Amino acid sequence: MQELKSVYSKEELLNNAVDLLKKLIEIPSFSKDEFNTSVEIENFFKKNNIPTKRFKNNIWAVNKNFDVFKPSILLNTHHDTVKPNKAYTLDPFLAIEKDGKLFGLGSNDAGASLVSMTQVFLHFYDKEDLKYNLVVALTAEEEISGFDGIEALFPQLPNIELAIVGEPTQMNLAVAEKGLLVIDGEMKGTPSHAAHPNNDNSIVKCMEDLQQILSFKFPKVSDYLGEVKVTLSGIHAGVQHNVVPESCAFTLDVRVTDEYSNEEAFEIIQSQMKSTLTARSFRLNSSKIEMDHPFIKAGLEIGRTTYGSPTSSDQAIIPCTSVKIGPGDSTRSHTADEYIYIKEIEEGIDVYIKILEKVL
Repeated sequence: MQELKSVYSKEELLNNAVDLLKKLIEIPSFSKDEFNTSVEIENFFKKNNIPTKRFKNNIWAVNKNFDVFKPSILLNTHHDTVKPNKAYTLDPFLAIEKDGKLFGLGSNDAGASLVSMTQVFLHFYDKEDLKYNLVVALTAEEEISGFDGIEALFPQLPNIELAIVGEPTQMNLAVAEKGLLVIDGEMKGTPSHAAHPNNDNSIVKCMEDLQQILSFKFPKVSDYLGEVKVTLSGIHAGVQHNVVPESCAFTLDVRVTDEYSNEEAFEIIQSQMKSTLTARSFRLNSSKIEMDHPFIKAGLEIGRTTYGSPTSSDQAIIPCTSVKIGPGDSTRSHTADEYIYIKEIEEGIDVYIKILEKVL
């Protein structure tokens, strides 16, 4: 087998990354339907003589000089995308390079992170005497917090001490991330004809209950993430104008900080409300990494900044210390005519390598 080239120039790494991203953009990869992009990722590694392993639509590999007695650092991001919205003016599955930008669905979230991480793995693949092993896992179902992505793969990976999660952060360090708790609620009342008095109107009672929780302040405030945020994201009641319904249903989107587990947040919310509440899941918890962690210190040394992220990612289901960092801007994710700047991919590769050189 041909040996992997040991030294790549910055230009070669960038060209490799852009070429791969263009191919991935032009392959639809909605959550649970990522097989074709997983094959393209396998082909990239095969072309570079790097053995890979597959579990469902998740592709992973370890560095050439992997040592079972060493802990590992994981490079992880996803290759699934949301579906394009109706506001697109460009073909979401056509990679268009224009004015320093690369347009296409998934280019920003999280294709740029993925192709940057592949080049970083290439850079370190055959290096000797590293303090850590390096593992790369490019996984599925992140956009739906699915069960067949990193959560299913993680038990098969070697001992991971730190996971670097690639999401658009402008290559700054998201040292904490809010968890997600979705709650369905229902307020019962007495059905009646709208023309008659009714002191047990389910809608009125529900409005009072919702006003209570929406004005409630959780007592603990996170240094990283601020306050727990409760948002009313759906409400439904009634089918006819002259009938008071027997119930009013609603949905709460709760962004939980590192000060609370999802279970604790649910119990507090339930204590403040009279409605019957049901949590859809407790699995997407908040996460944080300590500021004195070597990876964070290394990032600060090269001029990166830290912040707390309000958006969720696969960090929520990774059962080890993790940090979120990647090229691109989170505000572009899931928008029409999504794009990434080529210079952002270049910066992504460069910053990942500079931080890891200090840690590995």
